Amino acid sequence: QVTLVESGGGLVQDGGSVRLSCVASGRTVNHWVLAWFRQAPGKDREFVAAVSRGGSSSYYGDSVKGRFTISKDNAENTVYLQMNSLIPEDTAVYYCATGTPTPSKVSRHYAYWGQGTQVTVSS
Repeated sequence: QVTLVESGGGLVQDGGSVRLSCVASGRTVNHWVLAWFRQAPGKDREFVAAVSRGGSSSYYGDSVKGRFTISKDNAENTVYLQMNSLIPEDTAVYYCATGTPTPSKVSRHYAYWGQGTQVTVSS
């Protein structure tokens, strides 16, 4: 059984920052990529960022490059998403995902998902 628990969402002003956390537990979690996706109302789920199994490589969606940073604490099985220079278009439910050994921007490649955490950016 694999469990992902996100935290850190909330209401933030335009231009502000917030950090999301996702604690992963379960078998073989360290063998998989950890990623963040987001979904705004009425829109498809969008890839945000992913970090490789060892934490040495990271990947970003075009809309967040240069503003968001993903990092991983292997000892704590935790992945973070530092979000800076937030804009109202970043408003969405943010999901942590895992279950693939290869980084991917495609949501169906990930077998396990957290419950999501809401981030709302006010203008």
